[in-house]
Amino acid sequence: MFLDLLTRRNPALVEAAIALHQDGKLPANCYVLDLDTVEDNARIFTEKASSLGLKTFAMTKQVGRHSGFCQAVMRGGIERCVAVDIACAVACHRAGLNVGHLGHLVQVPRGEADLAAGYLKPDYWTVFSDDKADEAAQAAHRAGRDQALLARIQTAGDTFYRGHEGGFDADTIVDVADRMDARDGAHFAGITTFPALLFDQETRKVKPTPNLSTLNRAAEALARAGRTGIEINAPGTTSSAVLPALAEAGATQCEPGNGLHGTTPLHAVEDLPERPAVLYLTEVSHRHADKAYCFGGGLYIDPVFPEYDVQAIVGSDPAQKATRSVEIPKRESIDYYGMIDATGAASPQTGDSVVFGFRGQAFVTRAYVAGISGIASGTPTVTTIENIFGQREAWPDLR
Repeated sequence: MFLDLLTRRNPALVEAAIALHQDGKLPANCYVLDLDTVEDNARIFTEKASSLGLKTFAMTKQVGRHSGFCQAVMRGGIERCVAVDIACAVACHRAGLNVGHLGHLVQVPRGEADLAAGYLKPDYWTVFSDDKADEAAQAAHRAGRDQALLARIQTAGDTFYRGHEGGFDADTIVDVADRMDARDGAHFAGITTFPALLFDQETRKVKPTPNLSTLNRAAEALARAGRTGIEINAPGTTSSAVLPALAEAGATQCEPGNGLHGTTPLHAVEDLPERPAVLYLTEVSHRHADKAYCFGGGLYIDPVFPEYDVQAIVGSDPAQKATRSVEIPKRESIDYYGMIDATGAASPQTGDSVVFGFRGQAFVTRAYVAGISGIASGTPTVTTIENIFGQREAWPDLR
């Protein structure tokens, strides 16, 4: 879905990835990041967000919490991350990116609450229930801190991905806030939901979900109760293009993820200020019948679009960008290989590079993640090759 965008708006990344792979400097099964473009995208984003008074927290899970990605967004002006889970928070903290928001989407396990409060020290900590608020407050109290808590809220008719459900009843938010303030070690800071915005397939636009109205009603109830300075965290499909709408809706925080590497759904249908800065690289393993099989491991395509004809660039010459259709294993299968159409002339050969432009989620795969710097200057260089926990791999010598 994003391959055409990638070849139009960042062909140098494609060429660099193929050249470095053919030179033995990049592995198969690898998400490849253009760190210079990530930095540019972060700067575009943070300048727009700052002009609207929005706090920005970078999401890093989609690119495997890569340390170079964290450092690139910091150079672009984003100083804090949103961590989808403890693994994200630890990786970002280790890379020097402070934890701005923790606990949303994934709650902090009880046994890791002290790690979160005492080591990671998030600016904001989202909780879905009184039990989780207790755990956060007690851990912060033990660490000698007073933790700002965000209440995840919900009501009938709100939109959730299956398995993401949960949160306080929005109609009780004033009581929830009072209960949080009564705890030693924590205080009520604001409200959150997910997703507040979603891409609409029919109109090809980003639209608010019912959740955003739920946030607005809760904020109004808090204001009537005399509460001011409430944080409103409203993530979902975040690019610089949607920031005015978020600010107008009352949001105070935004959390770009795919927006920082130019792969939100809106980027697929409109040329937005952020350019694409990530691709998935692998190589041809073998031939069988009319298919060439490429190594998998990172073939998780984020299902924001209906199924489509997946295409990849296949070859060994960076200057040649011929595309072929690729069959991706179904989700119930392990993605050992992808199957490339090998019919016709110039069929794929063992060792050929294979470049995909799909919207990925590296953190749920077994892929490598590599950073490249110097693409814009014509001197592309691999910085680090890391695993999905942002830890450096000594590839190919892993001893």
